[in-house]
Amino acid sequence: MTVQRKDVVAWIEAFADVIHAQKDELTRLDSDIGDGDHGANLDRGFTAVRAKLPELAEKDIGALLKGVGMTLVSTVGGASGPLYGTLFLQMGSALAGRQEFDLAAWSAALQAGVDGVILRGKASPGDKTMIDTLAPAVQAVRDAAAQGCDLAEGLRRATAAGEAGMQSTIPLVARKGRASYLGERSAGHQDPGATSSHLLLAAAQATWTR
Repeated sequence: MTVQRKDVVAWIEAFADVIHAQKDELTRLDSDIGDGDHGANLDRGFTAVRAKLPELAEKDIGALLKGVGMTLVSTVGGASGPLYGTLFLQMGSALAGRQEFDLAAWSAALQAGVDGVILRGKASPGDKTMIDTLAPAVQAVRDAAAQGCDLAEGLRRATAAGEAGMQSTIPLVARKGRASYLGERSAGHQDPGATSSHLLLAAAQATWTR
């Protein structure tokens, strides 16, 4: 089972839909420990991405993902634009020229994206950021690919690991971003970036395993 270019387009559309639906909740989470604009910023960015999709959909998967990344960098304010933009740009580089990919290629692409976010944001697991969702998810995908799992199982494991990582941010004291200014008061709140990253993984699973 492989993911085709049309499936990647469908994933981006599905994520844009869920961000629009969850923008108020993401903003509520961000209001507790950040600037209160995470949901609105991502919704604006993916509205712009959706407008570009007819043009991007004609490109190979790598170019499509790079186009998403560049659009996010140019339209999303705060930290979300550079971080999500980097995630998509690096995934696009890893999938350059492809019209389809399997679980092993997705593992490599997701790893490249997460490495790029870590480099850009200087965050590590445990810092209460999107990395707390993405790092365990990419490890789950790598393990599933190494074990010869099919795509559906790899995506299921990634979503489950990402969800656990998202929930793990609740008791953490933030060490990066605006939330870190609150010190101990940041504990007890779920990180908005970790939450939107979980939604991204869940959208991939839902779209690619229909």
